[in-house]
Amino acid sequence: MMPAHDEVDRIVDAWLRERPDLDFAPLQVLSRVGRLSKHLDRARRTAFSRSELDSWEFDVLSALRRAGSPYELSPKALLQQTLVSSGTMTNRIDRLVERGLVTRRTDPNDGRGIFVGMTPGGLSRVDAAITRLVDAEAELLATLSANDQDRLAGLLRKLSLDFD
Repeated sequence: MMPAHDEVDRIVDAWLRERPDLDFAPLQVLSRVGRLSKHLDRARRTAFSRSELDSWEFDVLSALRRAGSPYELSPKALLQQTLVSSGTMTNRIDRLVERGLVTRRTDPNDGRGIFVGMTPGGLSRVDAAITRLVDAEAELLATLSANDQDRLAGLLRKLSLDFD
């Protein structure tokens, strides 16, 4: 059974009272998405910090992990997956090398290129972080049935297709 009102309902009701000339239907959806995003950010920061990672470190390490063994990618491939600038990626790789979570090696087929590879320490941290993240996100969705989660995922996918 759905609750009678949440905070977004109260906010929209107040706006309707003050500005009845406007259609507040988008706020019904996107204000909830925004509020849920804050809860998700908090859960992610907690999951990553328990694995001694920052969010940006998790982004790079998870891209390497998803690449499969030997967990290597070019900086260009990392750029495409993390959507940061070249300078930012170089800085991130440098910092991860300093922490012993990744290594750099020359591309044997092109002496000008390099590969970024995950170390065993990086692998264990990213695996711990993703396990904690999946558990935390499952907890956030616990009030929805599996069917409701599938429907919501489909609707959000449909909405996000124009942005990706």
